[in-house]
Amino acid sequence: MNKMLAAVFTGPRAFAVHQVERPEPGAGEVRIRLEGCGVCASNITPWEGPEWMQFPTEPGGMGHEGWGVIDAVGADVANLTVGERVAALSFKSFAEFDLAKADAVVKLPESLKNEPFPGEPLGCAFNIFRRSDIRPGQTVAIIGIGFLGAVLTRLAKDAGARVVAISRRESSLALARSYGADEVIVMDDHWRILEDVRTLTGGKGCERVIEAVGKQWPLDLAGELVCEGGRLVIAGYHQDGPRQVNMQMWNWKGIDIVSAHERDPEVQMHGLRDAVEAVASGRLDPRPLYTHRYGLDRLGDALNDTRDKPDGFVKALVTFEAEPA
Repeated sequence: MNKMLAAVFTGPRAFAVHQVERPEPGAGEVRIRLEGCGVCASNITPWEGPEWMQFPTEPGGMGHEGWGVIDAVGADVANLTVGERVAALSFKSFAEFDLAKADAVVKLPESLKNEPFPGEPLGCAFNIFRRSDIRPGQTVAIIGIGFLGAVLTRLAKDAGARVVAISRRESSLALARSYGADEVIVMDDHWRILEDVRTLTGGKGCERVIEAVGKQWPLDLAGELVCEGGRLVIAGYHQDGPRQVNMQMWNWKGIDIVSAHERDPEVQMHGLRDAVEAVASGRLDPRPLYTHRYGLDRLGDALNDTRDKPDGFVKALVTFEAEPA
């Protein structure tokens, strides 16, 4: 029967798994039988139920890190076929099936067979890296070592930079070292962190600072750490309220400010293709970052753990076992 299971968010910190009709691909679309979907930190605020959030959501809603196998193709799709394994930029992937525009799909090569591939966050990391304009010999501070921070650590190190990783948890700092960080600093005391970075940089500060937390204090810290004429890259997703910045300091330093979240679909796809190439070639191995897996019926646990970060947690994946009967 043409049914599927899909998560529906019914209220703050509440969801149900419903059996609903499978979507049919329209012209220029494909349907993907999903193998899994990553859980994004941006899911946490809507999960908590802020006043702007509307419930119930559409089936599968908020899931945007899906990958799987094409099982149906709409009209006017020339370069994709049933059976091809893909990652996609689609938006209802907390479900067993999702639709994607054909030009929002990237084929996964045979070398990635059986490997999970949450393409959207991987592509996001590559686009942030590109906009950071990291050059050999620079000192790059990365504030917040989760999934995004770890990938950016590897990319910055490969670009020839000296990487200083700053994060709260010892497990996160160990992760940063495993991905190439030259120095690690516990994110506990504002003034001690500033002093540590001044010591590492001869008082100059960092040519590049990437804030990857999405909270006020890390943003404040990033502004302090960037050197005169440097670049502050905002990679954290700030969605829980307005932010204040020390504009006097930013003006005085003459720094470049980059809000590095891309919204142009073509640019997003550029990052996704770069990510596929890097992982397929072995230049980046994200597998150690996929630390926790959950069935669809445990989506609430996946979201809570993404919020609370139990020891060793980096990235949650919701996975699907098989096509329903």
